[in-house]
Amino acid sequence: MNTTPQASIEQNSSKQNPSNEQRRVIYQARRGLKELDFYIHPYVNNHYLTADADEQTTFAKMLTYEDPDLLNYFMNQDKPEDDKVAQLIKKMKQQQQDN
Repeated sequence: MNTTPQASIEQNSSKQNPSNEQRRVIYQARRGLKELDFYIHPYVNNHYLTADADEQTTFAKMLTYEDPDLLNYFMNQDKPEDDKVAQLIKKMKQQQQDN
């Protein structure tokens, strides 16, 4: 069974068809670092398409950060200057803890 974010989105396409922009963001979400994918992959699969436009924009902005910076943020070694990005990272970490 293919469990990539794109495959999961396509499997759930009956719920909501992603726009081209959403597909681009979903593709960019594939980071390649297991530590980041641990948080990002579940968010993309379960929350991204149902998030409001502001949160989707914040998620896209978060993906522009370099992987080492994101890793520091998710590991609580640093905090992003953008409060919305910081709140989203906190939310993603909480969602992963709840699972």
